[in-house]
Amino acid sequence: MMIGLAFAIGAFILFFAGLPIFSVIGLGALAVGLISPVPIVDALGMTAWGHSQNYVLISIPLFILLGEIFVRSGIAGEMYDAVAPWLNRVPGRLMQTNVVTSTIFAATSGSSLATSATIGAIAIPQIKRHGYNERIFLGSIAAGGTLGILIPPSINMIVYGSITNTSIPELYMAGIVPGLILMALFMLVTCVLCMLRPDWDGKVIETDWQMRLRTLPRLLPPLALFIVVVGSIYAGIATPTEAAALGVLATLVLALFKRRMSLSILHSALFATAKTNAILIIIIVFAALLNFALGLIGFSRVLDGFITNLDLGKYELILIVVLIYLVLGCFLEGLSLTVLTVPVLAPIMAKAGFDPVWFGIMVILVTEAGLITPPVGMNCYVVQAARGRGSLVDVFVGVSPYLIALFVLVGIIIAWPGVVLWYR
Repeated sequence: MMIGLAFAIGAFILFFAGLPIFSVIGLGALAVGLISPVPIVDALGMTAWGHSQNYVLISIPLFILLGEIFVRSGIAGEMYDAVAPWLNRVPGRLMQTNVVTSTIFAATSGSSLATSATIGAIAIPQIKRHGYNERIFLGSIAAGGTLGILIPPSINMIVYGSITNTSIPELYMAGIVPGLILMALFMLVTCVLCMLRPDWDGKVIETDWQMRLRTLPRLLPPLALFIVVVGSIYAGIATPTEAAALGVLATLVLALFKRRMSLSILHSALFATAKTNAILIIIIVFAALLNFALGLIGFSRVLDGFITNLDLGKYELILIVVLIYLVLGCFLEGLSLTVLTVPVLAPIMAKAGFDPVWFGIMVILVTEAGLITPPVGMNCYVVQAARGRGSLVDVFVGVSPYLIALFVLVGIIIAWPGVVLWYR
């Protein structure tokens, strides 16, 4: 336990000194490995090679590429325009559109940051044009972006599944109902806020049923992609990696059909995918090295024994784990948090009788909270970057009511696990 505490203190010092997260993780792996009884260079080399050869991880760059093409071809912008007329009379109007469009886009991107960036770029110009409260409007975008890792296809689910050998199709099915409930809770928060403070809402944009029906075909592309990707996985037609490749192919065909594809768009999408994937893979490999090194010195065994000796009940244990994730989520980016903690905590939770699929969704939910809490709430930084002016505090203040909805959902799935395991 002392080694774990020493590593945590050292990691926070290096993190706040400005080192990138993968450097902190890599240095931690090296430091822990130096006190292990196994020759560290050979052991870490084999571990890094083994994890980088994981076939399932090939789906990560493919899903990133799918989302990049979807955004750069302009199809995402069409979705926003298609959803807005249907929510024009609901309190919150375009803020509700932010949440619903984020949910739809999440079904194609698998990334919270990509969802926040895309919806932010489309929606933020509407704030002053229609008279919305800027803080709550920005908060609805940042909160809606968290759905990117809960609604399948989710990159975080792929990583969790590869770490714990949990069925990715099951994780995808398990994420659908909680994702839709979270969308509804976010919409409820927006509705309540705008009913309590009508001056926070925007003006009504005149529309009619003819306009609403005319925009419906624009929602068919994301629906078709969702069916191609998730449907092919759950039907047993394709593995997650094959489904991701099918999704990229379908997106390319769709963009070509709409005459929205060019060599420059494809080049920029591939370049952005390569940059994002490089960062993610480095984090995953370095985290694997650290967890391997911790395993060599018996850290996981000591932690397991420590928790067992506490003689906690199931609910006490899950509440402590949730608290750990909420605290760490304030300082670590979501994927880094997942790959660092899951190899240690998943065996402990399984031993305590928690279903690995259920625990995976729980991890993703509390990781989502970290995306919108200071000081490292990445979704808030992305939304602020899309805004390009004002203070980051505005985004953190605006997103705070939506955190309540997220915590409510955490309570729901703890009390009723069937919300996650509905498909069984």
